[in-house]
Formats: sequence, structure tokens, C-alpha cells
Amino acid sequence: MAEIEIFRDTSPVFTNDIIVFGLLMGLLALIFYTSSLRGGFWEKFYKIVPALLLAYVLPAILASTNVIATDWVSVENGQKTVHESQLYYIASRVLLPASLILMTLSIDLKAVYNLGSKALIMFFTGTLGIVIGGPIALLLVGSVSPETVAGTGFDALWRGLSTLAGSWIGGGANQAAMLEIFQYNPKKYGATVLVDIFVANLWMATLLFGIPRAKKIDKWLKADTSSIETLKEKVTAFAKKVERIPTLTDYMVLLGIVFSAVALSFLGADFVSQWLKDHIPAVADKKSVVSSFGSQFFWLITLATLFGIAFSFTKIRNYEGAGASKIGSVFIYILVATIGMKMDLFEILKNPGLIFIGLIWMTIHALLLIIVAKLIKAPYFFLAVGSQANVGGAASAPVVAAAFHPSLASVGVMLAVVGYAVGTIAAQACAILMEWVSQWLGII
Repeated sequence: MAEIEIFRDTSPVFTNDIIVFGLLMGLLALIFYTSSLRGGFWEKFYKIVPALLLAYVLPAILASTNVIATDWVSVENGQKTVHESQLYYIASRVLLPASLILMTLSIDLKAVYNLGSKALIMFFTGTLGIVIGGPIALLLVGSVSPETVAGTGFDALWRGLSTLAGSWIGGGANQAAMLEIFQYNPKKYGATVLVDIFVANLWMATLLFGIPRAKKIDKWLKADTSSIETLKEKVTAFAKKVERIPTLTDYMVLLGIVFSAVALSFLGADFVSQWLKDHIPAVADKKSVVSSFGSQFFWLITLATLFGIAFSFTKIRNYEGAGASKIGSVFIYILVATIGMKMDLFEILKNPGLIFIGLIWMTIHALLLIIVAKLIKAPYFFLAVGSQANVGGAASAPVVAAAFHPSLASVGVMLAVVGYAVGTIAAQACAILMEWVSQWLGII
């Protein structure tokens, strides 16, 4: 007699994206209203908890309590249907490129160049932290709890962890490449995805928490922040110079230009990614170190940033005086809220051993960044953005950068692009080291 498969309905309280979007916007409105209050409890509260972090954590709490969800399963008459919210997709594919254009159109490229080499040094330090962090975490946990890291053949845990390395150095395309290269058992892959989401989002929350304390951290690091302050001052001075009371025409023309550029970026991204796959076999090969250049999202973000930079050489840059970067910040906050939806705070209870590996791994990444930042006297901005350009990629590196100042969003994008480029080969190096550790532990 055939065994009947029983499905569990995981539908959240609100399944309609329009209702969920309204709920998220209501939360953002509440956060901004309370953060604007002076005196009393709220002023003290926001000195401890930054508004951006709250915009991230509150949706995560709603997702963790199943009020909202990014994906869920509904069951009717024994039939399972998988659903997925489109809010994050829209925010990351439409609002993120739009915000990058809005925040970059008044950029001073010379001032960005003057930021110097420390940004790249911190980025590659973050990459190294991921490459060595995986093997060390596997060794530590495997020595204490061999059953946690047990697995042979295509079930070997190091294969699954290789996908984490791809995600935490480059992004989704690099993660997919690692899955293709090392052929981890797809039935077990979901557990590593949960580790990815939980640990990466927890680390992003930690970085956001530190941003309001950046001056104190920089003082401890003995960092020279003059180049960053110069860039911020130039952008702020330019905004004041062209500042005006915006009209409806200003908003319509600005948004028309921006979303037309987003549309062209989409069109260009589809064309470029497909052309590269069709004409360069290495890009089409998911096992190749350059396969990430076939990612449509990679080219979407790159082209949108290039549009913003191009606009900075035209009169379009004067729209900064009409509030271009403020509108870009609105889009960023919406994106942050949808990212928060992806985090389930209770996932740590499902597989604590794997989560522990991820936490040790990320701790090594963080410690190495702190040590190098202290040695070269790099500002917290470079530490945070260099880390997030690795761990979060193009979807969240500009979010962290813009939290320091809207004019700095493009720095996050540029570093994330480097992450896409080196992600696959660096993740392969990490995977080889983890395979060696597994052999040494005798679990392979």
C-alpha cells in the first residue's frame, strides 16, 4: 500500500503582498515618526537602536512569528502549493537600482577616488576571512561534535558549506556555481541556505547597530576619516547650492528619468548576460570561475550605477536639490524592510550545530576585519562596507554604505562588483581547504 505524504500548511497570517506592503510601510512610518520625537523615551531609545536597524528587525520579528513570510506552503484537499512573495524581488530589482541612480547622480568621482586603497584592502580582508573561516569553523566544531559535520560522498558537509562561501564572497550566482561544481545533495542543501540567511542577516544587523557609533569606533581604530568626510561635505554643499522647493514637475521628470534608466538597465542586463552566455562558453558553464558574469542581477546593478555616474556629468545632477537622494533613501528603507522579511529568528533552533559553524565562521571574518582595520587605521565605514560587499553582495552593500551617507552608496556597489568577480575562485579555494579539514578529521 502506497504511503500517503502529509504536507504541513505554513501559510502566514497575511499572504497578500499588497497588505504586507501596507504593513511594512506602516512600520516604517511609525519608526520615522517616533525617531523624530525629541526628548523623553524615544530620543533615548534611538540613541541605542538606529532607525535603520529597527526597519530591518521589526519585519524579521513578524516573519519569525509567521505574521508575514517570503515563501510558504498552502495545503488544500491534500494538494501542496508553494507560494512566494514578490516584494523582495520588486524592491531588489526595481527600487534598488532606482535608489542607486538617485544616490549616485550627484557623485563626485574624484572624491570617491580619493578614498584611497583602504576600501579595497578591507574588502579583500573580508574575503580572506571567509576563505579561512570556513575550514577553521569546520575543524573546531568537527573536533568537538563529529556527528554535526558527518557525511560522505555528495552528502559531505564541506560540499554544502562551499555554497555558503560562494554566497558570502560573491552572491547568489557564485552560490549556484558552488552547488554545480561540488554537487552537494539537493535534499540537504536547504539547511545550508537557512544558515546563510540567518547568519548573514544577523551580521548585517550587527553592522547596522554599529553605524551610529562609528565616530567612537573610528576613534578606537585611530582611523583617518578625512577622505570620507570630504566626500560627504562636497555632496552636502552641492545639495545646498542647488536646493529648491521641488515641484510636481521636478518629481515627475526625475522619476521619469530614473525609472527609464532602470528599464534600460534591465534591457541591457538581459542582453549582456545572454550575449556573454551565448558567445563565451566559460560564462555559460556554471562550474567556471567567471560564470557569475552571466548573472542578470549583476549587470542590472552595474548598469544602473553607470547610469547614475553618467548623470553626474550632466544637468540631471541638479535634481539633488529637489531631493533625489532622499527619494533614494525611501527606496532603500523599503528594501531593508523586505530583506528583514527573509529572516526567521527561530531557525537557529532547527539545526543549532550548523548554525554554530556559521556563527564561528562569521566571527573569524569579523575578527580579521577588526585586526586589519586597527593595523592600517581604516575607518569603520570601510570595515562595514568591505564586509557587506562580501557577505551581502550588491543587494545589501549599498544599504550599509548609504546608512553612513547617501553619497556613499556607490562605494558599496563598486566593492560588491569586485565580490562577484572573485567570488567563485575564492569560494573554490575555501572548499578545497574544507575538504582537507574533513579528510584530516576522518569524516569523508
